[in-house]
Amino acid sequence: MISIRPATRDDVPDLLTLIRGLAIFEKKPHKAIVTQADLLRDGFGPHPKFRALIADWHGEPAGYASFFYFYSTFQGRPALFLEDLFVLDEFRGNGIGKALLIAVCKLAIEEGCFALRWEVLDWNTPAIEFYQKLGATFLNERKVVTFEAEALKRVAGINSPRSHGVTEKQS
Repeated sequence: MISIRPATRDDVPDLLTLIRGLAIFEKKPHKAIVTQADLLRDGFGPHPKFRALIADWHGEPAGYASFFYFYSTFQGRPALFLEDLFVLDEFRGNGIGKALLIAVCKLAIEEGCFALRWEVLDWNTPAIEFYQKLGATFLNERKVVTFEAEALKRVAGINSPRSHGVTEKQS
């Protein structure tokens, strides 16, 4: 039996285990450096940066979804960004992923969001096919872009000789 519920502070150890499971699935276990303290601070502190749902299968944590708001200046409304949707391998095929996605969609509707967006790895064919069957629109005209730690600092001018409180003129 599937049960979907909001994650609480007490779920942080299980949430961390699930996140590490996702990292292994994505072949990036070295990238999952998040700690319980990080999750407590950013998900359950005074100013949460994300929310999460936990999927239990017969009382055992089987998967999770994590998400947060973003804002569309074109729509003039918020939307949810689904950061993670993951089910442990031994629980797949029980409708858990779909139940998590349905729960996030319901929250988006209840909260007046215009959309739900997420990313899927190009090699994850089962997930792509799953989303296609549900009628997802793939935004192929977009490229995912990121500045990670060093690039952030470089672009922001932090720790560079030109970053000594001098603001450059923007053209």
